[in-house]
Amino acid sequence: MLQNKWIINGLGVIGLILAFWAGSTVMKWYRDSTPAAEQARAMEHTYRPGFVLPDLEGRLRDVNEWNGRVLVVNFWATWCPPCRREMPAFMDLQERYGKQGLQFVGIALDELDKVQDYVDTLGVEYPILVGGDKAMQAAIAYGNSFGALPYTAIIDREGTIVAVYRGELDGAEAERVIKPLL
Repeated sequence: MLQNKWIINGLGVIGLILAFWAGSTVMKWYRDSTPAAEQARAMEHTYRPGFVLPDLEGRLRDVNEWNGRVLVVNFWATWCPPCRREMPAFMDLQERYGKQGLQFVGIALDELDKVQDYVDTLGVEYPILVGGDKAMQAAIAYGNSFGALPYTAIIDREGTIVAVYRGELDGAEAERVIKPLL
C-alpha cells in the first residue's frame, strides 16, 4: 500500500513538471511569435536609436555618452514585478563587468519620486533615466511600440543592437550575450 502511494505521488509530480514545461513552452512560442516580437526582432542588427533623457538629478544624458561600451538599455517601471525581479541581476552584472566596458542604463517609464525611492532602496548604481513621453518615444524607437515592460536591448561597442528582449531577462541569459561582446 505504501509503495502504491509513492508511485501515485511520483506520477503526480512528473505530471506537474510536464504540465509546467508544456505551459512555459507554449507561452514562449506565443511571446516570440506575436507582431510585437517580430517588431522587436526587427531592431536586431540595426544601429541603436539616439535619445537624450534626464537622469534622477535632472541632468540630460545622451546615449552617445556611452559610445564604445557594451550598452544594455532596459525600459522598466517600479510597478512592474518582472522589472523589479531582473534589476538585482543587472546590478550584479554591472558590478562584475563594468571595468571591462559594460554599461547598463535604466529608462524608467514611471513617476520620478517613485523611481527615486525604489532606486535608493535597492541601491542601483548604474544610470537611471526618466522622461515621461520622451522616455516612451525612446522605447518606441527601440522597437517597443506595444509598451511591453520590461524591455531590454543589448548593444555592442559599435552601436549595433545584437539582442532585444520583451519581458523579464534572466541574468544568466544576459551574461551569455554580454560576455562575448566585452
